[in-house]
Amino acid sequence: MFKLIKNANVWSPAPLGKKDILICGEKIVAIEDNLDDLRLPGTVEVIDVEGATVTPGFFDQHVHLTGGGGEGGPATRVPPVMPSQLLKAGVTTVCGVMGTEGTTKFPEELYAKVMGLRQEGLTAYMHTGSYQYPSPTITGNPRKDIITIEPCLGVKLALADHRCSFPNDDEMLKLVADVRMGGMLAGKKGVLHVHLGDFGGAYEQFERLIARGLARHHFSPTHTGREPKLFEQAIEFAKKGGVIDITSGGGNVYPYVECVERVLKAGVDRKLITTSSDGNGSMPKFDANGVMVAIVAAPVNANHLALKDMVANGIDFETALMMTTSNVADSLGVKEGRLAVGGNANLCVLTDKLDVDTVIARGVVWVKGGESVKLGNFEA
Repeated sequence: MFKLIKNANVWSPAPLGKKDILICGEKIVAIEDNLDDLRLPGTVEVIDVEGATVTPGFFDQHVHLTGGGGEGGPATRVPPVMPSQLLKAGVTTVCGVMGTEGTTKFPEELYAKVMGLRQEGLTAYMHTGSYQYPSPTITGNPRKDIITIEPCLGVKLALADHRCSFPNDDEMLKLVADVRMGGMLAGKKGVLHVHLGDFGGAYEQFERLIARGLARHHFSPTHTGREPKLFEQAIEFAKKGGVIDITSGGGNVYPYVECVERVLKAGVDRKLITTSSDGNGSMPKFDANGVMVAIVAAPVNANHLALKDMVANGIDFETALMMTTSNVADSLGVKEGRLAVGGNANLCVLTDKLDVDTVIARGVVWVKGGESVKLGNFEA
């Protein structure tokens, strides 16, 4: 029932110093300088991490849980992600999205995957919708999806991309109004999570909609580093109070760390910078004639690798950690991404080299010594 983590160098993500962490069931019930297991009733599992760094579990807000892809035909659709893939990467909290394939894949399938991950022990959310407009939904209306489907935080849409539906301003106004109203009535923030292509015009449209009265915090654009002008517009958007989300899995005009450095140098508040992996999406390879010759699934450990890369290049650990924990939670309006009394017991123990050693999700140890000690269904 109890787990006591001793001698931890705790980052919440703020640095708390050497602490002990007491877990009861799925929750953190104490973070103190020194906790004595002899005073606790029942069996206590003591985990002495001997001064290792302990952080919140990583929060990835853009993972294709049911598999992305499909551009090369039905055989190129990526299979669903499995729990151990996420947990070995330190990801304990995830927000699932649909990808290009919004015709034969459905939000109902994504919802079932999210609830399955929850039953298996992760913390999971979702966005309804896909690339297309009108958005494919479960109830027939994006507002109703947000209101009636508990894990649904917002709507996914693609803009400025050759695969999108190019909605006009009035159509976007109606969609964001539905997102806003759904969030208000459900007690959620309500976000429009926007896949950005490189055609241009998306940020100009955001600003026109904001000028007509929509709140900036409802817009959650991602893949902001894929094109130079787009990246500069994203920085300006963030300087006005929006969030800039940089894809750690690649596809940026500059190397990932350079993107982060440029955003920080521009004066963007570090609390407004998030990172997401685009994990389990498709990564096709084309020959000189544009014919697809291979396809692989995007890795789900890109956020962890980005964290290590940032620290190795001089970005302070707290800032790097915030970008894949608390900042993500705040951008989505949920109470995750932190180590705090009363919060979910989602945490990582990192080695001196910042490799993932131990992962605890809702109080259960899934990874130890960098290897899975617990698997999800159908993983054996």
